[in-house]
Amino acid sequence: MPTEQQYFEKAKSLTQYMDDMTTKKEESFNIYNQFEVPADDEFIAVLKESAPHILVITEDWCGDAMLNNAILRKIAEAAGIEVRAVYRDENVDLIDQYLTNGGRSIPVYLLINNNGEVVGKWGPRAEKVQQFVAEGRENLPSKEDPSFEELQKAFYEQMTKELIDNKDFHLAVYEDIRNNWLQALQN
Repeated sequence: MPTEQQYFEKAKSLTQYMDDMTTKKEESFNIYNQFEVPADDEFIAVLKESAPHILVITEDWCGDAMLNNAILRKIAEAAGIEVRAVYRDENVDLIDQYLTNGGRSIPVYLLINNNGEVVGKWGPRAEKVQQFVAEGRENLPSKEDPSFEELQKAFYEQMTKELIDNKDFHLAVYEDIRNNWLQALQN
């Protein structure tokens, strides 16, 4: 099986990935165009100095990827680091090494150092966003309830709208990535 660095070398740039999206493209670009990287000299300086490669495991139908990839692209542009993406469903051997609670949740961001070693993993969701999703799911009836599918669909529509429009969620993703990667890169 290829190493993460080998996956990275064969992957497409995050910019190309976003340009090639067929699902949630407009929504992802709306987030990308709204978000500004906070003035954060320490984080951006650490990224510039360490120059990690970021390998993204993703799919364009995923709401979390719609949000997170847009924020990640802004971070990468500010720091001048290279980010490349692979599709989860085409790379199950890779995603199966980075399961979240036993599932193939995406996106997953792998932080690869200059020696080609994975020194950090982030994803699929910032804690603040996870709390919002968990609370929404708790309010759904059981799957046996006749209204479950309708209410679940409405919740997912509301969740997608929140991911696009809620600037607190955008900042939460940034902060979660920042804290995770600073810890990984400063060890």
